[in-house]
This record gives sequence, structure tokens and C-alpha cells, in this order.
Amino acid sequence: MTNRKTRLLSLLLASVMTLALLSGCSKDTGSSSGNSGKGKDSLVVATMSETPSMGPYDHNAVAGDYMNQLVYSSLFETDADLNPVPELVDTYENTSDTEWLFHLKQGVKFHDGSDLTSEDVVASITYAKTCPEINLYNGSILSVEAVDDYTVKMTTDGPSATLLYDLCHHGNSIVPKELLDSGNDFNENPIGSGPYKFVSWKRGDSIQFEAFEDFYEGAPSIKNMTWKIIPEGSSRTIALEAGEVDMIIEVEAMDVERIESNSDLTLLKHESTAINWLMLNNEKPGLDNQNVRHAINSAINRDDLVTVAMNGMAAPAYSSTPLGMLGSTDEGADTYDVKKAQEYMDASGVDPKSVKMSIICSNDTKKRAAEVIQSNLTEIGINCEIESMDLATYLSTTAEGNYTASIGGYSSSDMVSYLVGVYHSKSIGASNKTRLNNPEIDALIDEAAATVDPEAREVILKEVTVQLNELCPQVSLYQDMYLRAYNANLEGVDINAGGSIRFQDISWKA
Repeated sequence: MTNRKTRLLSLLLASVMTLALLSGCSKDTGSSSGNSGKGKDSLVVATMSETPSMGPYDHNAVAGDYMNQLVYSSLFETDADLNPVPELVDTYENTSDTEWLFHLKQGVKFHDGSDLTSEDVVASITYAKTCPEINLYNGSILSVEAVDDYTVKMTTDGPSATLLYDLCHHGNSIVPKELLDSGNDFNENPIGSGPYKFVSWKRGDSIQFEAFEDFYEGAPSIKNMTWKIIPEGSSRTIALEAGEVDMIIEVEAMDVERIESNSDLTLLKHESTAINWLMLNNEKPGLDNQNVRHAINSAINRDDLVTVAMNGMAAPAYSSTPLGMLGSTDEGADTYDVKKAQEYMDASGVDPKSVKMSIICSNDTKKRAAEVIQSNLTEIGINCEIESMDLATYLSTTAEGNYTASIGGYSSSDMVSYLVGVYHSKSIGASNKTRLNNPEIDALIDEAAATVDPEAREVILKEVTVQLNELCPQVSLYQDMYLRAYNANLEGVDINAGGSIRFQDISWKA
């Protein structure tokens, strides 16, 4: 126990020293180098991870979703409370248990100047259903038909509690039918009807956009936008202070107090529904043992982890599903208990030295969390390594199952979509990174998806959560907080619990 405390203290001291050094170096940079931003019509955004694709159909990454929301539009979008509201749809009707009519907004144009009609919707959704990375968000749709130029009929495979939520997902973005038919590569030539047009992409460095003057809501105030890829957290903070960037998407938790003390900057905080976990590949020897997974789960001190990795800017998580969502509960979830962890390990019959774990991390925050986990697990005899990997490689490696452990997360606007993405067997090879394949869990998720009544659906979802807590396919670590930092002269900046920002609403103060 003494060794673990010593290692943890070293981690805490290292974090504090880093913060102190950065704060000391930045005393003269808080004025944003005199760049007030007033009257500007351009914006530079710093982000941690590079999108794996500019196309909407071949990824399920948050970094890609940011880009897709700029370029594309969908039939629906989520509002501040994560409820689905019409985007390209004007009005809609649920005419029966399985049939929906969507009346489209007229006068919407694509970036190539063509008009958006129901034929584009039919072609886009039909194509999206063939794409394995995102077809879990349209799998319930049996058919899509054009009734007339601006009316679309969708038929589902039964009553659907999630259809409107699914239609908010970037994987159901609407693109021109003519481009789909011609085999356009939307990664290289992204054409949508969103508020911004793609200009250029300098891999590993930046992506440039320009305002779409014919955007159906009106041309955005910010005319030119550049997204800079800056992986290291403190470097993003320094760039914001120096006026080299105007906004940070992923704020380094260790820099929160520093940013808040700078009158030239604004820090925006919002509770999220995103859980970060220690993902465990349930197909790997040792990790395929439920008691071993419970031992790992019980051995990790979330309070220490949140302090070291997130500077306290997160809530420890124990349940397999996000708190605050319909049906979530801590019932049956493990808590930090080293003695209990050892009992689980003994009951497993597995030699802890035989458990091979290499924890993949794609950023500094994950690496700090992994260091706490690495220290904790030595208490039950498990030694693990830490491996750094860029986001694109991390996504493909974990989706293919070529890993033992990794730190990752998932964000969704509703519980059913979360469960389908994270735990349903049909998402193996995509976002079900643990590769859990449990027919009873699948059946309960499917039942919840077909249960329209919220109270009845909540009962099913709670049952799923309790069973997942018992199965312990992976280890929930913390439910974080969305942090955004930006030049104080920007206005119209807001985020919802899904982390979305409507950049078309942002402008510089006059």
C-alpha cells in the first residue's frame, strides 16, 4: 500500500509542478497579445484530435462530428436539452406505429448550388444504411421513399423510440444524390448544406472553412474559420493566451484556474453525459473472466484518478451507463475496495501475473488516468503497460479488437442509442470496443428501442444497466464536464450536454 501511495503522490506532485511552471511562464501573455478580436470576421479554433474523415458516413468519432456539423445538415438536430428538433425538416407526422412523414424545408441549397429535395434524402439515408461505422443509427429504417419533391416517407421495422434521435446523428447527414451516384469522395470533396464550406485540409496541422453565403438560416457572421490541431493541452492554452487561436474545444483541466483568472478569456462549463472508461477486450485471456474484470473495477480509486487526470473537473463514475440518462443506476456497481478486489481475483482462479494489459491512450489526459490505474492494479498483482497512439490509429485498432485495454469514452443524446453503440453485439467492429456479445443484453436493448412509452422504457433500461453492472464488461472511470475556452470578445457561444456548438450563431462583438 505504501508503494501505491508513493507513486500516486509523485503523480500529483508532477501535475502540480507542471501547472505551476505553465502559470509562471504565462504571466505576460494573458492579454491575448493585444488581439481583442473586435470587428473580426475570422475565427481560429484549437482542437486536440484530427478528424479521421471529412465525410459523414465512414466514422463515429467526436473529432469528426465537429467537422461534419459545420459542413452538413441532417433532418434533425439536438437542442440545449438534447431533445431532437427539426433541422432540414419543416414539419413531420408519425402516421402509424411504423410510418413517418417528413415535410422538408424548401429553398435549402447545397454548397455546389443545387437544391436539396426529397430525392437527396432518400439517396443519403439509403447509402448511410450500407456503412458499418454508422448504420446502427439507421438500422431500424426499413425503407425511405420520396412522396413528392419535399415529402419523405420512412417506414421502420416496428415502433421506434429513437428514430428522431438517430436522425440527428452525423451519419445520417444529407448530401446531393448526384454526387453519391457519381461516386464522389466526401472525405476529399465534402459537399453538404451546412453553414460552412470546406476549403482545404493540411493533414496534421489545420482545416480551413469559409461561410456558406446561401445557408438556409442566413450566412454566418464568421466568414473564415480555421481549425488548428494542437494535441498537447498546455500548448492549446498558451496559443489562446497569445491570441494565436480564439477558441479551445478541449480545455486542459489543469489550466482551468489559469484561464478563469484571465479577464480576456471566457471559460464555459457544461455537465455532460459522456462517460470515460477503461475499455477491456472481453475476448482476451484473463479479461474474458468476469471476476477478473470485477477485480480490476474494484481496485481503481476514481477519486485519485479524477484528481490526477482531470484536476477534479469530473465526477467519479461507477455505473455502466451515464448518470442523468433515463434508466441509469449505480445498483450492483462496484466501488473502490482493494480487499474486495483481491477476493474477486482469488475467486477468478486466474494468476494475476498472467493478465496481459497494455492500456492504449490517445491524449495526455488519458495517459494521466492510465498512470493511476497502472499504480492501482499492482495492489492485486496485475502489471500493465501504457501505450500512446494517435486518435485515428486508436479508433481502428480498438474497433478491430487488436488490443487488450484502452481508455476511451462515448457520448450520446439518449440512453438507447448509448446502449446500442457501446454494448449491443451488432456494434462489434465499430463502437462496441469490449466486444460484448450477450443475447440477453441485446434483447433488452432491442425491447427498449421499441418501447415508445417513457415510463415503460425506463424500467427496461434500468434492468439493462443493473445487468451490465453485474457483467462488468468494462470499467467506468469518470463522467466529465465539457469545457470550452475562448476570447471574451466572442458572443453567441453555447454548448449542450452533447458538447455541440452552433458555430453559425457565433460572432465578434462590434
